[in-house]
Amino acid sequence: MIENPSREEMGKMLKKSKRIAVVGLSNNPERTSYMVSKAMQDSGYEIIPVNPAVTEVLGVKAVKALKDIEGHVDIVNVFRRSEFLPEIAKEFAEIDADIFWAQLGVENEEAYNFLKEKGYTVIMNRCIKVEHALTK
Repeated sequence: MIENPSREEMGKMLKKSKRIAVVGLSNNPERTSYMVSKAMQDSGYEIIPVNPAVTEVLGVKAVKALKDIEGHVDIVNVFRRSEFLPEIAKEFAEIDADIFWAQLGVENEEAYNFLKEKGYTVIMNRCIKVEHALTK
């Protein structure tokens, strides 16, 4: 059973966070991942594109995998299909980021349970841009 933190808690997390690694960030301005990440970047967050298929998105050099990011990551925001979440959850645990956030329409109980057992904060099936707008 996937249980997200309350909206109020999500708001506190977003206020505290600065760096968001976006897994599956597309360089196509028509894609949701691009629009959401641009909005978060415009709101002052540092966006790190994680996508082996692109070199740069939103003026930031992309990395191939989470482990290629230097420094601490506050939120890993995932724009990949639900079946990829367990694999991404394992990578997430290796870099010890704070919050695993799967976008609207993306959830996976196996990944959720894996991360919760390790004590991580997990949010699934929620849009980070919407939560940010509602909790500003």
